[in-house]
Amino acid sequence: MKNQNLTDLRNVTKESISNAIEWLKEYLTFPTISAQNSAIPETVRFVVKMIEEAKGEAEVLDDLGGNPVIYGFFPAGRNGDSTKTLLFYNHYDVQPPEPLDEWISEPFQPTIREGNLFARGVADNKGDLIARLTAIKVLQKTQGGLPCNIKFLIEGEEEIGSPNLSPYLEKYRDRFKADACIWEFGGKDEQDRISMVAGIKGMAYLELTCVGAEIDMHSSVGAYVDNAAWRLVQALASMKNQQNEILVEGFYDGMVEPSEAVKQAVRALPFNEEAVSALYGIKRPLITAAKGQDPREAMVLHPTMTICGLISGYTGEGAKTVLPKVAKAKVDCRLVPGQDPNHIRSCIQKHLGKHGFYDIEVTLVNGQKAYRSDFSHPFISHVMETATEVYQKEGILAPNSAGTGPMFEFGKQLQLPIISTGVGWVGSKAHAPNESIRLQDFEDGIVHMAYMLLGFPAALHASQEKLEGIK
Repeated sequence: MKNQNLTDLRNVTKESISNAIEWLKEYLTFPTISAQNSAIPETVRFVVKMIEEAKGEAEVLDDLGGNPVIYGFFPAGRNGDSTKTLLFYNHYDVQPPEPLDEWISEPFQPTIREGNLFARGVADNKGDLIARLTAIKVLQKTQGGLPCNIKFLIEGEEEIGSPNLSPYLEKYRDRFKADACIWEFGGKDEQDRISMVAGIKGMAYLELTCVGAEIDMHSSVGAYVDNAAWRLVQALASMKNQQNEILVEGFYDGMVEPSEAVKQAVRALPFNEEAVSALYGIKRPLITAAKGQDPREAMVLHPTMTICGLISGYTGEGAKTVLPKVAKAKVDCRLVPGQDPNHIRSCIQKHLGKHGFYDIEVTLVNGQKAYRSDFSHPFISHVMETATEVYQKEGILAPNSAGTGPMFEFGKQLQLPIISTGVGWVGSKAHAPNESIRLQDFEDGIVHMAYMLLGFPAALHASQEKLEGIK
């Protein structure tokens, strides 16, 4: 019966895929850039329309500030289990597309080339939302209804750190209550294995500002006037040495020692250094080599400090001899469980003062705590097992992603197991020019979501019976 169900889902998905791609392409034309407050209202209206077209109920929550949060609800069918509910988390905002001159096709004009669909936001995260809504349509066609209740939380500020999401989760906790959650993203690795995560790193995104004067000056006065850019560079250099060790006192405070199960899971993760270097065109050895670290452990278990951008003086074509009045740096610190973004900001401010950089201001632009779900939960096993059947290859599960999102708030407010999987691939280039998904991955991702949902109630009931038997 399982094989027949999977065959039916594949067949109906294949029949539906053209419409799904057109649906996705229309969604991708909206330049929903939260950092620029662009195209928010029209995108919200479109998402609501998509939910309703899939025979769901949609509600726009906008009473607590920030970009609206969209609540979607699909009830279990007549033969489904209305006692079980799965929550999907997605976001409708995207990153800015710059640098524009590096795109082969226009970022908001979806283009198919050699079996790939290119557009800003296609992998992060609009493709996954369409895949999940299409999976619901497939189940409605093949099963005559849904096997369980399905809810969606779709927000519009993930790409700027979800600064207003927590109040919505707290106020509408009962509305979003569920038994388990599928997170927003995921994809195939270098060996075409589906990669999933059961957690996420936190982040302290900081802006460091050094002001040296009220106006830019002729560079000749550099003989006697301090240079804001040099001062900021020197301040940054004081926080991390040439061995890439973070030198800020208190930076590692609160870190929770990972369990042996987590460590074993990390050691089992695949990592192909040559493939990674080729993918990104890396010019120097990995920094973990000099530190004697395993790249897998560094990626999952260690915090980071990254200079994301430097702004100062003249950066246009040709020469302009100027001593800049101000210099700024954007810095992100990816955090592990136990670290606090506000504490990180405080530690860096104290470090700079201690080293004589008392005039450099440190602002926390946004902060999120790290989270690890219980990846031994039967729901996690169910998602993994169904992925193996659909993709016909065993998947990879990491205790947490190296990236960041508001998973901590979901875990705190909703108390449910969370796993992330999606339709991306190792070459998706999320946040970079020429972002893409492969259309075959999109189709397979629809099948996986439908097949996973089909067995979701039974998997939870089996888990409950096992727990009751132990008691």
